[in-house]
Amino acid sequence: MSLRLRVPGLSRKAATVLLAGALAAGIAAPAASAAESSWWPLYKNPYLPVQLRVGDLMDRMSLDDKIGQMIQSERGAVTPQQAAELRLGSILSGGGSAPTPNTPESWANMYDGYQRAATATPLGIPIIYGVDAVHGHNNVYGATVFPHNVGLGAAHDPRMVERIGAATAKEVAATGLDWNFAPCLCVARDDRWGRTYESFGELPGDASANTTVINGLQGRSLNQRTSVLATAKHYVGDGGTTGGDDQGNTEISEQELRRVHLPPFREAVRRGAGSVMISYSSWNGAKMHAHRYLITDVLKKELRFSGIVVSDWEGVDKIDGQQGFTPEEVRQSVTAGIDLFMVPQNAATFIKYLRAAVDSGQVPMSRIDDANRRILTKKFELGLFERPYTDRSLLPSVGSTEHRALAREAVGKSQVLLKNDGVLPLKKSGRIFVAGKNADDMGNQAGGWTISWQGASGPTIPGTTILEGIRQVGGASAKVDYDREADGIDGGYDAAVVVVGEKPYAEMFGDRPDSLALDAEDQATLAKVKASGVPFVVVTVSGRQLDITKELPGWNALVAAWLPGSEGAGVADVLFGDRKPTGKLTFTWAADFGQHPINAGDGKKALFPYGFGLTYPRR
Repeated sequence: MSLRLRVPGLSRKAATVLLAGALAAGIAAPAASAAESSWWPLYKNPYLPVQLRVGDLMDRMSLDDKIGQMIQSERGAVTPQQAAELRLGSILSGGGSAPTPNTPESWANMYDGYQRAATATPLGIPIIYGVDAVHGHNNVYGATVFPHNVGLGAAHDPRMVERIGAATAKEVAATGLDWNFAPCLCVARDDRWGRTYESFGELPGDASANTTVINGLQGRSLNQRTSVLATAKHYVGDGGTTGGDDQGNTEISEQELRRVHLPPFREAVRRGAGSVMISYSSWNGAKMHAHRYLITDVLKKELRFSGIVVSDWEGVDKIDGQQGFTPEEVRQSVTAGIDLFMVPQNAATFIKYLRAAVDSGQVPMSRIDDANRRILTKKFELGLFERPYTDRSLLPSVGSTEHRALAREAVGKSQVLLKNDGVLPLKKSGRIFVAGKNADDMGNQAGGWTISWQGASGPTIPGTTILEGIRQVGGASAKVDYDREADGIDGGYDAAVVVVGEKPYAEMFGDRPDSLALDAEDQATLAKVKASGVPFVVVTVSGRQLDITKELPGWNALVAAWLPGSEGAGVADVLFGDRKPTGKLTFTWAADFGQHPINAGDGKKALFPYGFGLTYPRR
């Protein structure tokens, strides 16, 4: 029975606190006066405990209301009114899915439109909106773009990573959104995998240490206006697939799964992560999206995870290996323990299949209620019922000077100096030639998951390229010339900086099963610089370690810059010695491609071992 309370002589807050205490003690509520005006439903009362509010709301919900709460659709597939009619509990923006124009204000307007429609429904349950803000609010033009996790792991500064989480949350909240599909806690064991750059390192301790980002994202309380829900992903073992195959098969024992891949998720649960996303991958042939043992028995019961278990994008579709989802895949994934389903395009069909499964008894009502309790608890904890709309006073934080300074710090701390015969640090009074396809390309240095899913070369976001950073940090006394292909270099320069590496990519398209060598353009540029006789520094901009063993003896210095994001001046800070290099590898650097997979402790002789990193001598 749903309760409404009318108690003469007591303030609203005192009366509701009294009711909460009475219910907890099993005592009947005070008698109501017919003359007293009725209060709003208990679930809308902010003074009541969340558990009581959830229970009251669920008592009022129909089965259609509850099933709708379990569905998340892509913004491009449903209008706000359509989402409200289906009672959808969540909306998301996939990679590259943005309003037009792509400005913080447009995002806020879009979000508020969905919330207005949701809160106008009979029960007024707000949506929760998710986005992949995996290295800053990277879908929004003008946001601060931080280094990808591969660089943050090398920085070995979990407190800084927490600060980055807080800055990201503030920018996400400024656009209204309240759910971030980050951090990725994969333990990448094979550099051929296209998501290696989303990993903090090859050992479980690397990801576990940097779960501090969850504290940054969620703040001291989810109810803070600058807090967003964090997501530990992808559960579990996605970084251990055979051959580094994205969405592939992790063929290891349960002992190894628990030793290598489970610890970061245990730590994420301990830190209170609000959600966990299930991996596309399989474990010994069994798809994770249908794995009841690992989802319900291990994650929910053993690890005592009480938050939302969310599927990946069309993750349910992939259970049987065929296009689209079937009624059986819906049943399998729900009974496995997934609470909220990322169904980008076909929400109505999913709802129909799930309703039929409940009506036939294939999915018990207790499973539907468990999912709703988890989802609604987080919505109440986020304060969405009290503050469903964007707090636009936060908009100036998007791309703020303060956040860009933090990003520059993170870039500087993530640089790993791997070789130096004395050419570094560069002299600010010298003549410097800069070359390479990644020297003056913002899109290349930001990598994938930047504005679009796969990322793109070119001026995709505002910021400072590495070339611009060299000119800025070098100052007026440094003469800096640039040509992408190194045309025009001669022996009159004191040093050269050649910035090479990878172009942007993301999951699936980033797998490199055949080679991690530098491309033909990089090789040609390096050959020109080497032929000039000028001492030169190679800077690799990449999402993983590249195959450079044969070329390395001819280079004077090597710096791994990873994917630094929008603040290329952080690379220049290290090149000129304004910041000494302190980064250390969290991945073993293979001596040849045939060694993959290579990891610390496997007995293979690496080019650079796990934990390696030089610095500059004291002057």
